[in-house]
Amino acid sequence: MELIFPRKLNQGDVIRVVAPARSRAMVMEHDHTDIIGARFAELGLTLSYGRHVDERDALDSSSIASRIADLHEAFADPSVAAILTVIGGYNCNELLPFLDWELIRANPKILCGYSDITALQNAVLARTGLVTYSGPHWSTFGMRDHFEQTLEWFTEVMFGTAPIGLTPAARWSDDLWFLDQDRRDLIPNEGWWPIQPGTAEGRIVGGNLCTLNLLQGTPYMPSLDGAILIVEDDFESHPATFARDLTSLLQLPDAAGIRGLAIGRFQNASNMTRALLEQIIGSQPALTGIPILANIDVGHTYPLATVPIGGHAGLTVADNESLLTFQRH
Repeated sequence: MELIFPRKLNQGDVIRVVAPARSRAMVMEHDHTDIIGARFAELGLTLSYGRHVDERDALDSSSIASRIADLHEAFADPSVAAILTVIGGYNCNELLPFLDWELIRANPKILCGYSDITALQNAVLARTGLVTYSGPHWSTFGMRDHFEQTLEWFTEVMFGTAPIGLTPAARWSDDLWFLDQDRRDLIPNEGWWPIQPGTAEGRIVGGNLCTLNLLQGTPYMPSLDGAILIVEDDFESHPATFARDLTSLLQLPDAAGIRGLAIGRFQNASNMTRALLEQIIGSQPALTGIPILANIDVGHTYPLATVPIGGHAGLTVADNESLLTFQRH
């Protein structure tokens, strides 16, 4: 399928905020909308909101019909340049049988979010060829302090056209920043972990690993043949869970065509270590001979890189220097 690249952002554009997973009403319990609004105003962007973003049921989400309506309206509205998700959750995959893929294909625009949004992003890639973006949610922009690197990566990708080369952030955090913006714990970054050396190029597939695996056996799973696989998981995924989820993905028939693997930084509560990850990688015959890089700034820690799902990436892994680059188109 031919890839479709949405146009880049310009000052004056309108961003539509939708809640395909959890409701904005849940996020508003920790109201940082003044910070969010100021951030987008500085970028020269205007925020608008889906009609159903504040609906909230017992699972902190809303009905399938409401979430589908907001997505369809966002894609169909010619005044909307990009779509930003409120936050992640657990149930984006409920929407996939009801999406109008022809509508999305005919109205390509930026779609950005991460975590549970992985299911929506990779399904969009599989069914339409539209490149989407794994990156900050609307709610992430409420982070008052230590947001500079996340914002820089976001704006470089969304407004620019030159290739991006990611380098490790100097410091990172794994904290519930939205509960207390005055107490933030920053951790010095030991850098990326070169697990297996090599060089590869390919199309980016991935995001949150356990969410991506929900697409297996459905019409919404993108091909892994020729892919640079980028995966991450959150605090709920301890080493044994990550190992079996990775094994499941690598047992797909087209996983033999994976050209490279990049793994996002693990949250502290996962208890993953470099030694354990190397053991997990070493037990996967499907990964023999391909470059593997870990501890990159993708996932549920901050700062958070913005990565084009479906975009072209280059991966070089070496002990002295490793590079992850991708085209912004």
